[in-house]
Amino acid sequence: MKCTMSRFVALAFALVWAAAPVSAHHSFAAQYDAKQPITFTGTVMKMEWQNPHIFFYVDVKDASGKVMNYAVEGGPPNTLYRSGWRKDTIKIGETVTVEGSKAKDGSNLVNARSVVMANGKRVFAGSSENVAR
Repeated sequence: MKCTMSRFVALAFALVWAAAPVSAHHSFAAQYDAKQPITFTGTVMKMEWQNPHIFFYVDVKDASGKVMNYAVEGGPPNTLYRSGWRKDTIKIGETVTVEGSKAKDGSNLVNARSVVMANGKRVFAGSSENVAR
């Protein structure tokens, strides 16, 4: 009986471990370039508040009027929640200014350091960039 229970516990643990998300957590340096800072202002079009990191999407008009959509990565929801963020901190349709680092692959993916809200309030976005603050 004892051996059977040990096997059951081991099997249960293995199944739970195997069912965990397989996506690897990346380091900042693997995906983003701290030497490519970017600041832009635009309209929030979508918000995804989920693990492992929040994402929000911002439409930005360039000088010619062409709209570019940026995917902005923030910190983990729990970290941001403990810092005062809530799911409605950034609202769809709100104008925000994002400061962060561009993706190494040249895409419109950005790791956010801070977000300045329409009311002028600046919030830390949970960047995983390793810089002195």
